[in-house]
Amino acid sequence: MPSSEIKILAIESSCDETSAAVAVDGKVLNNIIATQSVHENYGGVVPELASRAHQQNIVPVVDEALKNAAISKDDLSAIAFTRGPGLMGALLVGTSFAKSMALALDIPLIEVNHMQAHILAHFIDDPKPSFPFLCLTVSGGHTQIVLIKDYLEMEVIGETQDDAVGEAFDKTAKMLGLGYPGGPLVDKLAHEGDALRFKFPETEMQGLNYSFSGIKTAVLYFLRDQLKQNESFIKDNVNDICASVQYTLVRMLLQKLRKAARQHHISEIAIAGGVSANSGLRNTLNEMAKKEGWNVYIPSFEYCTDNAGMIAMAAHFKYVQDEFVGQEVSALPRMKF
Repeated sequence: MPSSEIKILAIESSCDETSAAVAVDGKVLNNIIATQSVHENYGGVVPELASRAHQQNIVPVVDEALKNAAISKDDLSAIAFTRGPGLMGALLVGTSFAKSMALALDIPLIEVNHMQAHILAHFIDDPKPSFPFLCLTVSGGHTQIVLIKDYLEMEVIGETQDDAVGEAFDKTAKMLGLGYPGGPLVDKLAHEGDALRFKFPETEMQGLNYSFSGIKTAVLYFLRDQLKQNESFIKDNVNDICASVQYTLVRMLLQKLRKAARQHHISEIAIAGGVSANSGLRNTLNEMAKKEGWNVYIPSFEYCTDNAGMIAMAAHFKYVQDEFVGQEVSALPRMKF
């Protein structure tokens, strides 16, 4: 390969997935992910265990990414890493590894914002959105509506004021005794349920902002009251409960997205983040798109959850703009958008 090619190794370690990817001239060649199963025993991610697992996984994951792409570390143009937001201990592993490798190879270092990378995952495969577009970014830690004017020019125009929508899915699953991760389990059971069987309140916030703490409390009290009357209420009605909660959460998400699209006169609409894998959200979004005349963009499943492919994509655009950082850089668990 000619040396003029931009070859980037990207590392993602913000939560409970250790991932590495190689991109050449903006084309993501692979996306190696080591998922941590240890957290299933605790019903959620345990930060200290996540950090340890990252330390165990990062060398083999990076090694596999380079071998799979048939690229030597000496051929790399830059090293990219997730600086934040995320869990401090988890971020430190990826940050330290990336800094050390860039220093040893004497090549540039690129920091990437995890949430911006979720949005730029739309440029990995076709079809790609046209600027300007709106992206509903939904995960266990974030819920945002973002206006994207260019690859590196983004503005958050609406976001949750308390809990993320993914948190609401996971807490509902926990209350129902479904295990972890809860979101996909709620989605699966919702397929068999009646979404209109139980009604839950929709919190209305000012502007384009969200609030999901209210529905968590509403589900908690609803289950408490029903279980007093019937001890097997959850077992007998779990599909309908999941379908009803999912229907409410999706409705809340898309009402504000539609409002944003109309306000900004935008018909290019994307979704990103772990919750964008939810089938209820995808299906309802596609139905709304037909009525509103939108073009909808949803990344393939492997790029919805945390992955280094999206970090590599974001890093490519930063490399082109000469946006590098020095060795003094440190992890930022609460990194601003």
